[in-house]
Amino acid sequence: MVGLWIKAFTGESTIDNTGMQRISSRAILARHLSELVRLDDDLVPVLERAGDVPLRTGRPGFAGLVSIVVGQLLSVASARAIMARVENLVGEMSGERFLATERDRLRAAGLSFSKIDCLCGVAEAERAGDLDFSALADMPEQAAVETLTRLKGIGRWSAQIYLLSCIGHPDVFPAGDLALQKMVGRVKNMSQRPDEKTVRQVSRQWAPYRASAARLLWRYFAVLRQREGINL
Repeated sequence: MVGLWIKAFTGESTIDNTGMQRISSRAILARHLSELVRLDDDLVPVLERAGDVPLRTGRPGFAGLVSIVVGQLLSVASARAIMARVENLVGEMSGERFLATERDRLRAAGLSFSKIDCLCGVAEAERAGDLDFSALADMPEQAAVETLTRLKGIGRWSAQIYLLSCIGHPDVFPAGDLALQKMVGRVKNMSQRPDEKTVRQVSRQWAPYRASAARLLWRYFAVLRQREGINL
């Protein structure tokens, strides 16, 4: 069943390991998923039930991090509405243009002052040369996370989401994500939702395909929420 799904997903009759490429296409994601389920039999029924696993890609650079910060602690619909207003206000999203936009107008668009302060700090770090978005893609995960979390307002979860979605890092798993914690608990038949440390330990089994595991479990959560009304 899994093999048939992968064949339909990629248009290929065989799946071969081409190395740890960034997840930039559905074909690469499918190859990583096929390797992932070989590592852990518990994920085979998850993949079968999840169906079409989205890429969940974002824009690289400042614009991508803005989207992540805007979406923190908000529903998807609210985040999209605020992001649309901010982009309409700022124009082509860049650190320089963001810094040139009046704070009160950003607040009126829906950004909290704490998020404005965070993103201004990111933009100022980029302008000063203390943050090089292009260099993040070539760093190991931990070094890239440490670089981003040195910025005020950027936590580990936000840094990992940036690496996963905006860079396509193949082996990052945001263990602090509540939906992922819930799905890890369900897949591993735990009596209660595991904490971040436990989820991080479980996810080690899925290396070096942890970003694909995260995508799969997010999709699984979405399917269960629709069919069973499961929530956080």
